[in-house]
Amino acid sequence: MTKAGKFWLVVGLLAVAAMAFRVSWNALRDVASAIGADSTAATVYPLVVDGLMALALVVALVLTDADRRFALRVLAGYTAASLVLNYVHGLVPTLHGGGRTRLAEWAPAHWALVLLASSLPVGSIYFGSDLVAKVLHTKPKVDKTDQTMMKRSGSDLPEPEAVEPDFPLYQSADPTPAPAPSAPAVEPTEPSVEQAPAEPTRKPTAPPAARPRRATGTVPQSARTTRPKRTLNELLAEARSATAGWPDAELTADRIRKAVRTSAENARTLRDTLTAERAAVAAVESERPALHAVPDPAPADDNAADTTTETPDSPEEQAS
Repeated sequence: MTKAGKFWLVVGLLAVAAMAFRVSWNALRDVASAIGADSTAATVYPLVVDGLMALALVVALVLTDADRRFALRVLAGYTAASLVLNYVHGLVPTLHGGGRTRLAEWAPAHWALVLLASSLPVGSIYFGSDLVAKVLHTKPKVDKTDQTMMKRSGSDLPEPEAVEPDFPLYQSADPTPAPAPSAPAVEPTEPSVEQAPAEPTRKPTAPPAARPRRATGTVPQSARTTRPKRTLNELLAEARSATAGWPDAELTADRIRKAVRTSAENARTLRDTLTAERAAVAAVESERPALHAVPDPAPADDNAADTTTETPDSPEEQAS
């Protein structure tokens, strides 16, 4: 429908509503006079009933969901009340002259109609205020259709969300790349005079560097390796064997923790124990007396000269 057609449709609706309001005016005014309202109150009484009906209809077109259903219920309730009062006005001829009179011959029906007619102004204050408050506190919902997304600039469009690959929980997202196949060795041949030299072979490109492994989250208890808890004596035995060749300067708690794979508190206890043991061993060795080295005896020489001193011969022996 064109804009002109919609305009004349709205104009026709307003004209029909105005004429209906005028027809209902006399009935509601006479009912207000019958329940004791003065001339001014009786004149504005139709605005209280039919005016709230028009307000509830407009609010129902603005609100959504539960608020819209509430506005429609208010519209239906006041429409039914206006219909009942108009029916009573047409049924009781004494209401046409104005002034205070009974709305029904039966007393309970008269009391119910008076209660209905007198409660409509109070209900208009309550329901009208509630409907206006709902309209003022309602935020319009933005419908992002394809057409509105196309008209938006590139900077206003939302960035696409990064889609993570579906990898297993305990498998690396970037496995170690397989080495590139090497080209088979070709025996060098002497180039002929007629044949042009071939182009140099290109070296195979290195595989791209592997990206850092993404975090896989906390490992559940069922997937963890069950390692028996070691006692302090077992840790001390492992620490003794691991630090047997270490100098005293390198006997630290951090290095013992890495070698034995234990906690920092246990590593400090092991360090203190091993330091005390080494100090006790050094004290015992310092109190032990030093041993003197005794040289081995020289071996006997068979050709050595005789150590006995011979006496010189007498002169008689020399002359003979």
